[in-house]
Amino acid sequence: MSDDPPRDSFTFLHAADVHLDSPLRGLERYEGAPVDAIRGASRRAFENLVELAIEEAVDFVLIAGDLYDGDWRDYNTGLYFVQQMARLHDAGIPVLVISGNHDASSRITRHLHPPPNVHLLRSDRPETRLLDGLAVAVHGQGFASAAVTENLSLGYPAPIAGRFNIGMLHTALTGREGHAPYAPCTTEDLRARRYDYWALGHVHRREVISEQPWIVFPGNLQGRHARETGAKGASLVTVEHGAVHAVTHRALDVVRFFDEVADVSGCDGVDEVWPRVEALLARCAAAAEGTLLAVRVRLTGACAAHSELRACHEQVVAQCRALAAAVASDVWVEKVLLDTSAPADMAATVPRDDLVGSLLHAVRDLEDDEQALARLGEDFSELRGKLPRELTTADDGFDPTAPEELRAALDDAQALLVERLGVGGRTR
Repeated sequence: MSDDPPRDSFTFLHAADVHLDSPLRGLERYEGAPVDAIRGASRRAFENLVELAIEEAVDFVLIAGDLYDGDWRDYNTGLYFVQQMARLHDAGIPVLVISGNHDASSRITRHLHPPPNVHLLRSDRPETRLLDGLAVAVHGQGFASAAVTENLSLGYPAPIAGRFNIGMLHTALTGREGHAPYAPCTTEDLRARRYDYWALGHVHRREVISEQPWIVFPGNLQGRHARETGAKGASLVTVEHGAVHAVTHRALDVVRFFDEVADVSGCDGVDEVWPRVEALLARCAAAAEGTLLAVRVRLTGACAAHSELRACHEQVVAQCRALAAAVASDVWVEKVLLDTSAPADMAATVPRDDLVGSLLHAVRDLEDDEQALARLGEDFSELRGKLPRELTTADDGFDPTAPEELRAALDDAQALLVERLGVGGRTR
């Protein structure tokens, strides 16, 4: 042990929600899809974290839960983690980890001993770690089970005088959309501990809750599906003389998701749609920062091209992907969603005195009738029970009883009928 006083100026990396070896979900396979490029994205993002720690010569790394994605299929996931931690051990960088709901002690049945620089904090009660040579105290408690519903923060100890106090916690705070309300607590609960920095995990979108003190969700390292958009990474924190000097987001992802809207209002035909899609893809490519882009394209707006877009959906998707390939080799159209509508006056131009025209008006009337839609949903409830579970529970699952799904199906039916009549867009 050195007789020198501990340093009160240092840097550290705050990461969370690594989800090692979690597959990227909801990705369509098709000719030319970058399946090989996205395989192992969570590992490559984690390698970027390790490389950043070494390049920046940080003093320690924090991982605030969900290092893993549940129990390993085999030991390769654990071996990979140990190998990466050995790199940090060789660089003299300690790593402090708490378990989250996905890697709770009750969910990980396999175990490998990591290098001595890795410290997994207790899950039965809060634990405090002091780091050699640094005026810092790290307090944290991991999840003992996959669903922790009590306010863990209330049991955290008082801050240690003369040290920069950090609290590590896997929590949804008072709730965040898309995240289970685990380890619930308020911002005031955290402030009451009088720590200098709260390193949170569980929420996959980066969010700075407070700067007095700093309470930070860094977000996950790598987006896993189209709802996890934008740059993903970790927070690099600089402390000078016992106070936070800077908290900087550092992007570490290798596949980046975008969910973008192309307004095609007023387009008379599909040929007028493509320049707007191309412009959207070009804007995304400009924000790539060296990552592979997975872009979900949403076409919206009232236009005469609506019926043709609906009737030729497969061709529309293929054309969007061709435009992406022309824009840049690292832009991939993950999915194309059609949220367009026919011009409001289109139905008025369709006569009711033939079979197809009367059917079109009947479909439009049904779409505007909330009670009729509800009854239709009830009729489909038995069908829903027979669908494969993965179809109804996936991130982009299909529920034939949901009003929005029924409206989308009615839109498709209208498009086919309008196409048959030759109204708006292509005519026969």
